[in-house]
Amino acid sequence: MKRLSLLIGIVLVLAMLAGCTVPATPVPATAAASADQASAAAADTPGWCSNVKLVFFPGGPAGGVFANNVYNGAKQAQADLGADVQYVFSDWDPQKMIQQFQEAAATKPDGIAVMGHPGDDAFSPLIDKAEADGILVTSQNTELPASFGKYQGNGFGYVGAVNYTAGYNLGKEAVKRFALTSGDRAMVWGLLSQPSRGERTKGVIDALEEAGVTVDYLEIDAATNADPAAGTPTFTGYVSANPDVKLVVTDHGALTATLETYLKAAGKGPDDIYGAGFDLSPATLEAIRGGWTDLVIDQQPYLQGYLPILQLCLSKVYGFSGLMIDTGAGFATKDNIEFLAPLIEKEIR
Repeated sequence: MKRLSLLIGIVLVLAMLAGCTVPATPVPATAAASADQASAAAADTPGWCSNVKLVFFPGGPAGGVFANNVYNGAKQAQADLGADVQYVFSDWDPQKMIQQFQEAAATKPDGIAVMGHPGDDAFSPLIDKAEADGILVTSQNTELPASFGKYQGNGFGYVGAVNYTAGYNLGKEAVKRFALTSGDRAMVWGLLSQPSRGERTKGVIDALEEAGVTVDYLEIDAATNADPAAGTPTFTGYVSANPDVKLVVTDHGALTATLETYLKAAGKGPDDIYGAGFDLSPATLEAIRGGWTDLVIDQQPYLQGYLPILQLCLSKVYGFSGLMIDTGAGFATKDNIEFLAPLIEKEIR
């Protein structure tokens, strides 16, 4: 409800900006006339952000799970607002994101929306330079607290889950929902090595260990990060060596979408191991329906595409400061999946 209220609030603000020609405080007649002329000109222009050039990072491979939902949201914002947007796909590779950011900044766009996976240490010098060059920057999916603290007044916002909190909440919900107790075994497959992104994995582990669950952690390697099918031998090897595992948590949307494939390859049925993870997709929808995946936290990637474009347009055109928007609060299970299904199939949810 808070997210809905925020979106409604943004729409109302834009409606007021577009429709109000009477200033809140008295101004000289010439200034008022200029404002009226500007409003009239804006009303005749299709897309109030049509003169703004942006670069947007959807994160993963083109057409990939999660990244495609982000991309769909960004494309809808582009269509609604009229911005000129270039899209840069990174295969979830932090090093590639850094290189691509440098290349994007060299083209001197009005703004860049980045995935924060490389973390503050790697990104801060590049964002400092971009801001000094007059390029607005904002982030999605993974927080960049240092840059947010420096440049929020310029329009640096964040749209995405609060990573540690999202991970912790998923772990806590799994303990409660699956009645896990001290001594039960869980596998967590995540990205602890990535500075900010790894906070989500850490949150999952902390919640499970607080309940006394034995956690076996596996780092998602680069090949599996880019192509989840590459992780099948890792998964089957782990399950073979740990037949008592009760829960598998995949801290990666594309791996969560592949969970049914992993379990089948390991010779397991839908009721043999609890499966939990992040992000909805058509494959995850079918896995939940079939009982292969039991719990998913939805961080609403469509909004992580739409709202950063809106953020940059608001900041460039109207001078708004950065917004902090938490998109990761809801859980999807077999109990509510049919309500979400039509939107999941369209890669909106």
